[in-house]
Amino acid sequence: MNTEEQKLRLNSKIYVYTIIFGLATSGLTAFPLETEMAYLVKHSAILPSSLQIWVEVVYQALKATNLRYSFLSYGTDWLAFAHIMLAVLFIGPLKDPIKNKWVIEFGIICCISIIPLVLIAGNIRHIPVFWQMIDCSFGIIGIIPLILCRINIKIEILEAHYGLWTL
Repeated sequence: MNTEEQKLRLNSKIYVYTIIFGLATSGLTAFPLETEMAYLVKHSAILPSSLQIWVEVVYQALKATNLRYSFLSYGTDWLAFAHIMLAVLFIGPLKDPIKNKWVIEFGIICCISIIPLVLIAGNIRHIPVFWQMIDCSFGIIGIIPLILCRINIKIEILEAHYGLWTL
């Protein structure tokens, strides 16, 4: 493997590690939602007033729901689990990006799918537009390292078939 190929592999690994870190962090932070929201409310003075109000409403809803219907938080536990398992899925492209390029393509599809989900479900659930934009940003930001990784994989495939590095 020459220097260019090694550089492509390293960059692809960095992109995939970024996705793994983001998914794992999203998953792990979905477990203690009420605690996190309490912390955010306590330190919300730095936020714009409309966001302070929203954060307080979300916290009060979580607190009241957990007091009376804590079993509903089981849904976010499953959401957390799904994020962590998706992070594990990306180990495949770390080991063999060409063989596991489908995982990268799956991630791209997921990132694109976030936007219609947010815009449809967000309106149905009366989520403020600024919060919907924050949620859309996960797909927009997440797709960047995935597309870059996909480009690297395509270059590696071309090199393997046509020996581009020898030109």
